[in-house]
Amino acid sequence: GGTGEVYVGRQPTVEPELGGEFGELMTWVDEFRTMGVRANADIPRDAKVARAFGAEGIGLCRTEHMFFEGDRIKAMREMIVADTTEGRRAALAKIEPLQQSDFEGLFREMDGFPVIIRTLDPPLHEFVPHGNNEIRVLAENLGVSFRKVKNRIEALHEANPMLGFRGCRLGIIYPEITEMQARAIFKAAAKVKKEGVNVIPEVMIPLVSGITELQLQADLVHKVAKEVIKESGVDFEYFVGTMIELPRAALMADQIAQTAQFFSFGTNDLTQTALGISRDDMGSFLMPYTENEIFKKNPFATLDQTGVGQLIKIAIEKGRSTKPDIKLGICGEHGGDPDSVKFCHRVGLSYVSCSPFRVPVARLAAAQAAIEEKRAAAAPAAGKNVRGGASASAAQTKTATNNNKRTTT
Repeated sequence: GGTGEVYVGRQPTVEPELGGEFGELMTWVDEFRTMGVRANADIPRDAKVARAFGAEGIGLCRTEHMFFEGDRIKAMREMIVADTTEGRRAALAKIEPLQQSDFEGLFREMDGFPVIIRTLDPPLHEFVPHGNNEIRVLAENLGVSFRKVKNRIEALHEANPMLGFRGCRLGIIYPEITEMQARAIFKAAAKVKKEGVNVIPEVMIPLVSGITELQLQADLVHKVAKEVIKESGVDFEYFVGTMIELPRAALMADQIAQTAQFFSFGTNDLTQTALGISRDDMGSFLMPYTENEIFKKNPFATLDQTGVGQLIKIAIEKGRSTKPDIKLGICGEHGGDPDSVKFCHRVGLSYVSCSPFRVPVARLAAAQAAIEEKRAAAAPAAGKNVRGGASASAAQTKTATNNNKRTTT
């Protein structure tokens, strides 16, 4: 991009490597940063890329993405159309070994690092066809009438699905979904541990607004974990936490922390619910809003620190008031934005999580945030103790910078 040249046709390419000067810079970065950096990854291939870029675990695995691989969507649709618990369990039984295999791959790639797996989050209508021809094919595959499938799909329609039947609400109404996913997670953990993999599964319940929702789902997860440990004869450590992505959850964080072992701020949805703005529909007014400085930046690209950030601070304070050692992170797209990463450092998050290819950016921003914090803490002391006040302090800073070029970088 810097040469101004355009190439016609396909050019030979190689996989990028973190070597040379860039690799050296990354080693300096890791000397200074105090905040962890994880990656959002849903399949083993992405996890491998994330590790290559220095990710220290997975901060978000979206299990629903796995349902679209190969023929899995057929079993998922069979589960959705089923009108009995037994029918749903039969369909889910077809998905379980496939999910287990995916989790095994993630655990192997992240040997020794934590893997946060989010239970099913999107509304069910996202998994079904909507055209009559596709619905007819689905009905034939399932051996049921077109009208039955059509009626079920129409019943799933919601005026505002983002705030509808999704997240923990699915697992509460259909607990067999959460049970299946938990079983796949823990059976995978038991299997890879037998292979010698250091596995650290962390189950994350999405879209809770209070402690009761989390408790209901956490009880299911713990029940399944005990069953798998007994059946496999393999004991393993695991954690159960939740996403803080609703304003009420942030305000109720002290109660939620009674059950949650970790919080992960889902800043995509927290931004939507705090601002009352749909990320998918804001294009018509985003430009005028930024031009008039109603938004300094796109709030879905750079965290709104004065508004959404205050909810995060409240949740941190309340959560730690109940559980001082609770682990805290974010897994929204803001986790790869430098300004947002620095905010996360300032408020004391344990880690940020972002897409695999943004991991180096997040690592650098985390290091810069740590250096800025040390400089800010040292500046007043230098000004008080050195003759000449601020000028002397500036001179000291310049000398220190020259003596440590890595800090400057």
